[in-house]
Amino acid sequence: QMIAGRDSKRQGEAKNSWLTGTAAWNFVAVSQWILGIRPDYDGLLVDPCLPEHLRAYRVTRRFRGATYRIAVANPLGLEKGRVVLTVDGRPVAGNKIPLLAAGKDHEIDVTLERRE
Repeated sequence: QMIAGRDSKRQGEAKNSWLTGTAAWNFVAVSQWILGIRPDYDGLLVDPCLPEHLRAYRVTRRFRGATYRIAVANPLGLEKGRVVLTVDGRPVAGNKIPLLAAGKDHEIDVTLERRE
């Protein structure tokens, strides 16, 4: 975690930039605040903030012993919207995926719609 000095063949080159914590913070920013899947005490909050060209994505998230396979559809190209959730084929009100059975895979479908 340094910059190479005058005596180096590669003067000015940064060393070990990923050891600074940058990679971890970028992962948090992208996964929790852009893709919008954040851990909460009693489940996973889904609150994406997307570029308009991102119309769909899939995320696999392991949380408290369960595997959540999350498919997000953004057919209208919304940056923010109302989250419509289906968990293992059943509709769930709000934007929080509840804690689900550990040791199992769960299918989550998310659609972003215009807020009313």
